[in-house]
Amino acid sequence: MAEAAGHSDEPSEDTPPARALRPEGRQARITDLVLRRGTVSAQELAEAFGVSVMTIHRDLDELQHQGVLRKARGVATARPSGTFESNVEFRAKASVEAKRLIAQHACRHVEPGMSVLIDDSTTAAQMLPHLAALAPLTVATNYLAALVELARLRDVQVMALGGHYDVQHDSFLGSGCIDAVRSMRFDVAFVSTSAVSEGYAFHQEDKIVAVKRAMVEVTARTHLLIDHSKLTRSALHRLLPLHRFASVIVDADVPARDLAALRENDVRVEVAGRAE
Repeated sequence: MAEAAGHSDEPSEDTPPARALRPEGRQARITDLVLRRGTVSAQELAEAFGVSVMTIHRDLDELQHQGVLRKARGVATARPSGTFESNVEFRAKASVEAKRLIAQHACRHVEPGMSVLIDDSTTAAQMLPHLAALAPLTVATNYLAALVELARLRDVQVMALGGHYDVQHDSFLGSGCIDAVRSMRFDVAFVSTSAVSEGYAFHQEDKIVAVKRAMVEVTARTHLLIDHSKLTRSALHRLLPLHRFASVIVDADVPARDLAALRENDVRVEVAGRAE
């Protein structure tokens, strides 16, 4: 039977046979599929792989344990919740244009000769293509993908913030990272977070909160980069009040009422793509 056009990325039985996959191989394919589509039901996965729904539930339980995705009411999803941050691969594909504009605007706060600290967010990572034009710079980050890209830039001194490598975030976290951050001082930092509500920034994971707080503590000015989707989400752990940031940089799709609410908290809000 021919597959629907919208489901052409589902595993087929010919390269290699889906039913012949071992659990590890099937779970890898499930991960790829969920990251591409965002949400897939257990029933759809069972039909796609030619196995029972119970087998799929065992696979999803394992992937949830690994932090790759979350399972709720028979659905596997890579989308964030109040206690779950999406896998870095999924986040890198979300709101890309908004993140690009925010990052481009954020580079206005960088001048040649500065020491710059960038967190492991996919929003701050969008700044990297613009940094070569602002060199010489010293740039530190705990985001492995960003370190690789920074290493290719001329006149940019790269500093890796080590610690425990977390594969789901592709970054270094934990006490080792915090110690590395606290051993230095930076001119400016750029961080993002998962949710903003009632004058505070929030994140789902306390280990991420600890690193971001340390980054703010060691920097003369920190700018918070958030796209409009962050204003409609919730997260478990309170990071910092928004007034602790030199500015909050958002994209132009943030509704006027939300901009007004941000500014009520004594926050400097900059809208990417608009004249200040």
